[in-house]
Amino acid sequence: MSPNTIFVIIFIIFCAILIGAGFFSKRWVKESDDYVLAGREISTLINVVGVCAIGFAGTTVTLAPGFTIQYGLFGGLAWSLIYSICGLTVFGLLYSKFIRLSGAQTLPEFLEMRYDGKTRSVVAITSVIGMCGIMANNVVSSVDNIAAYTGWNRTLITAIIFLVIIVFTFISGLWATTITDLFQVTIGVIVVPTVFFLLAARYGWFDAIAANWGPGSFLTDGFVGTMPGMKLTYPSVFNFIICFAAALVWGNNYYWMKIANCRSEKVAKRSFVIASIVLIIVFMIPLCFVGGYVGAFHGDSLTYNGGTVAATGAYGLIATTFVPLFGALVVISAVAASISTASTSALGASAVANRDIYQRIINPNADSKKSLRMSKVIMLIIGIVTFILCQFPGGPTYLFAFANCWLVPPSILLALGVIWPRFNSRGASWGAVCGMVTMVVFTLLDLTGIFSIGNYVYLATLGFVVTLVVAIIASLTAQPKYYGQKGWDRVPNDSNRKNISLGQIEKQILELLRIGHIYMADITDSIGTDSNASGKAIETLDQGGYLMRAGMIGTKFYTFSITEKGLNALKPLPDKEAQMAKEGLTPMYLELLRILKDNPQNQAEFVEKYKIKSMRMSAISSHLTRKGYIKEKGLFKRKLMITPLGVDMLQKFH
Repeated sequence: MSPNTIFVIIFIIFCAILIGAGFFSKRWVKESDDYVLAGREISTLINVVGVCAIGFAGTTVTLAPGFTIQYGLFGGLAWSLIYSICGLTVFGLLYSKFIRLSGAQTLPEFLEMRYDGKTRSVVAITSVIGMCGIMANNVVSSVDNIAAYTGWNRTLITAIIFLVIIVFTFISGLWATTITDLFQVTIGVIVVPTVFFLLAARYGWFDAIAANWGPGSFLTDGFVGTMPGMKLTYPSVFNFIICFAAALVWGNNYYWMKIANCRSEKVAKRSFVIASIVLIIVFMIPLCFVGGYVGAFHGDSLTYNGGTVAATGAYGLIATTFVPLFGALVVISAVAASISTASTSALGASAVANRDIYQRIINPNADSKKSLRMSKVIMLIIGIVTFILCQFPGGPTYLFAFANCWLVPPSILLALGVIWPRFNSRGASWGAVCGMVTMVVFTLLDLTGIFSIGNYVYLATLGFVVTLVVAIIASLTAQPKYYGQKGWDRVPNDSNRKNISLGQIEKQILELLRIGHIYMADITDSIGTDSNASGKAIETLDQGGYLMRAGMIGTKFYTFSITEKGLNALKPLPDKEAQMAKEGLTPMYLELLRILKDNPQNQAEFVEKYKIKSMRMSAISSHLTRKGYIKEKGLFKRKLMITPLGVDMLQKFH
């Protein structure tokens, strides 16, 4: 059989597995929260795989070897380490606990809770554009590698890749991408290191590449030159930090979702740190050396030397040098990487469009079934938009840079919102709008050939500076929310709070605080509302002195305790229930503990009896886990196990 025939057979099997995973996980999707966040049930191992799947993307397969060819090994490793360490590791260490406990399902949702609805709307729309751009980049990267290997028509390949992504993601959302991530990363973990070792055995190790590297020193010199350090134009180390850390990760909704979907903040932090290490060792370093081998031993095939293969197609080119069966697997691993990240981008864009635009602006009264249907409709629309973006001139490198420009402002609004209580809605909205308008204008000028700002400064860097400067200045020209105003005291007393009337949602929150649900995520998930509604209620209770924040920055800002005034506003509990509340329990929670002790297989019946939705169950599980009464197990779906302390509580309140 010909190499292309073998590739077709393997590709069909691969696509069948992806679509099969969608149908398999469909039974786990009962509402939009399951579709978008998998009910916050994702375990450490699965999230490690998920983050690795995003990192081992079509972008990685093209840029790691591509930058090595263009700028030497330092260029490839600089990009790889900046994304993995400055992007993933820093994001996990700094933001995982904050994001998971804030309760917001999307980044724009958090921005409304922290600032206002206008900021949320602006960022929601532009985030969708940015994520569609990243999805398009991964599709184009996949097409580059397939075309380099098979020589097929690019438009046909693009259409097929799109069809596969939309079909299996359409069926069951995050659960489908979660299962396929496991399959796709497994392929990559096997294939990519194998490619490296086979090439090393064929050509030799580092010294062999260095001896045959035409442009100069393999460490620092490539076919384009030396990777600049602090240069303002793209590419450079400085711009890599702006583009591939701040924009790609910190301001990107699907990385936010990869934290929000975790069972706990500990799962989120561990998974991001572990994933970054795996990416560097298993994927990034071998792929950089793939670029080295192509440049050293197949340089004549590159466009720089009159050939037909771009630097970004190095991985596909090297696949043609192996026996057809393994060569097809090499290309499939690249396709898997692209499809994995593209599907996550599609889901991230769909989540924002649904929750932050449809449910909030178009149909606020939509029930869970309508929201679920709309998530799937939006997925199809996003597929069409992304197909158009695939025609963007400049190939995957510049398409990726274009996409990340839209994600720069949210990264700044997130950072300032976490550390600066004085930062307000005017600063957020003006900064975001000015930064994005600046980038839109210069993008259009560049595409029309009128003026190219890229000759002087990288567009994302310009947008970063404009957003930051405007945001800070504008914020200083308006009053912040009450907690950022001079003289506000975090600790309430008889004279520093105002009289307010309590509504139903405020009373619900106080009831939750009384039994120990102290985090914003537990409160929002238990009530089953948008973070904006629960956030406003929290601010009302704070100004009235019914609760107290643990601090004014970071996670402490969304950690609360009920005050004496808050307790007095509630009806007293019977003696036994009052004792339970002190231990963080209710009669319903005790019933769950009893089921876990006697008949753990009946957990589903408990959920059905009390009509508990997935996010509320997540809040209950997280709360009881933090109290030490249960442990959360299970690779995919959450499985609860009672602890000795949980048994003690049953005996205490029998």
